[in-house]
Amino acid sequence: MNLQNVFSVASKDFETYKRKKSIVGYTLGLPLIMATAFSFIVQSQIATTAQGGVNPPGQLNLGMLSLTYLFVVFGAILPTSIAAYSIVGEKVEKSLEPMLATPLTESEILLGKTVAALVPSILTTWLGASIFMAASDSVLLGPIGYYYFPNWTAGIVLFLLLPLAELLGVEVAVIASSRIGDVRGANQLGGLIWLPFMTVFIAGVEGAFDFTAENFVIFAGILAAIEVGLFFVSTSTFNREQILTRWK
Repeated sequence: MNLQNVFSVASKDFETYKRKKSIVGYTLGLPLIMATAFSFIVQSQIATTAQGGVNPPGQLNLGMLSLTYLFVVFGAILPTSIAAYSIVGEKVEKSLEPMLATPLTESEILLGKTVAALVPSILTTWLGASIFMAASDSVLLGPIGYYYFPNWTAGIVLFLLLPLAELLGVEVAVIASSRIGDVRGANQLGGLIWLPFMTVFIAGVEGAFDFTAENFVIFAGILAAIEVGLFFVSTSTFNREQILTRWK
């Protein structure tokens, strides 16, 4: 695999995305909306109860880590639209065929498109999470007497689990896009990736899954193993001859 080829594919896709206002708005807007909404929840509910002395440390941690983990839930679906467009959308716009006709390997094309979908999604999600954490610290400092963020568990969620969740979303979208010749259909299938992450969120809120650093590391390890397998699946699914000859 030639990393220069991978970089060339990613650079081309970056230039394409910058011209698509809908992609830019969605990728940047969703994390900012999340940051604003979650900060309001902290100020109106968590900080208020902590001020009244009725929010014990365990409940405070559950509330704050639940909101932090939601960046993973929504982050998993954030890059799916980009990944789906990079294959199906470019095929519809007749810009995919020239790339498929080059000597680039399937792995180089897929890895380049994965990087192009993953990097902006991770960066904007980190931006939203940073705003949320800064806003939370500003309103919680008075009631609890210390800065809640940063902490070890939140770091694992945002810097280990989040990138793996977004990578899983990209891989699922790539597989869906390789089998479906419609952008909307590929988006809908790729968007289902939020379901397992939301299941973990509900389990955590209900007490069936503890939001601890150790459990998040285990969860991340499971995701990493799944993604290794999906990479080979996506490579075998992405058949340039079928895309060139069968898609209309």
